[in-house]
Amino acid sequence: MNDITFGESPWELAIVRLRPGDSFSGARLLTLLEGEDEDALEAAFADLEARQISLDISTLPKWEETGAQAARLRQEAQMAAGHELELPAEDPLGIYLQELKALPDSSLESLTKAYLAGDASALEQLAEAQLPLVVELAQAHTGWGVLLLDLIQEGNLGLWQGLSCYAGGDVRAHCAWWIRQAMAKAVLLQARSGGVGAKLRQALEDYRAADERLLTRLGRNPLVAEIAQEMGISLEDGYVVSKMFADAQALEKAHRTPPPSAEDGQAVEDTAYFQTRQRIDELLSELDAETRKLLSLRFGLEGGLPQSPEEVGKALGLTAQEVVAREAAALGRLRGL
Repeated sequence: MNDITFGESPWELAIVRLRPGDSFSGARLLTLLEGEDEDALEAAFADLEARQISLDISTLPKWEETGAQAARLRQEAQMAAGHELELPAEDPLGIYLQELKALPDSSLESLTKAYLAGDASALEQLAEAQLPLVVELAQAHTGWGVLLLDLIQEGNLGLWQGLSCYAGGDVRAHCAWWIRQAMAKAVLLQARSGGVGAKLRQALEDYRAADERLLTRLGRNPLVAEIAQEMGISLEDGYVVSKMFADAQALEKAHRTPPPSAEDGQAVEDTAYFQTRQRIDELLSELDAETRKLLSLRFGLEGGLPQSPEEVGKALGLTAQEVVAREAAALGRLRGL
């Protein structure tokens, strides 16, 4: 197997070992893509969705809001915490929440069965029945500078995206994943526009320097609280940066690890590799030639590194969006085999 080294695409190398169901740090994403254009960020989002890898925004620091929207954002954070706040009669968020209360109760199970049976009219009802879920999840994403109504709008788009690729199983859990992913993207875009990626990168460098200074001074590994005090940041922010630092170290270590030698069990690895390769070939044989080529390029199954949707699109004469859609459909089919 090819050695993996950092080159021009550290983002792709960072996720090459992740599997469907894993999560990836939003803070790490911002630092890896700091300085890249919006197309690179959108390609990263599409790649995560295609691989079914969740964006974890818990690693992003929450900050005190300033500016024209500060009061509103603080108010919405209180609402999300369970405080009863009265909104003006003409408030768009208040109007929307009142409209949701007026929706009739619907059975997700019956609507799901109707939709899977081919009843196209059930789709809109299935989406409508899950609008309260979007609001519930939106409240969990407050505190990162995005207005609640904006989070709800992004979540509604994620809901429709989830329904468009739904093929069975727990529809609520399936749609919740897409809703969270859409909201996490909105939070990360807001953080990026505020320069959070650059701040986090600097924080990592400051953390490393503080760690080294304290190690020399104390003669032992310093505690996170000691490093936070040395950096002049809160303990909460210290733990956030500490987690990022540990993730970055683990990633670097993984890519520095040499392939095992024959003495370390090369024969076992070769057997496992052959069995895995055989299973992959069996699965790919269920797909048409172009889709097999698409997946091979996306996941580096022909010996090279995984390619971005844009690169695969250029090779196959498709748009990046078409690549992502076909990949998602193919993976959904393979998961059922």
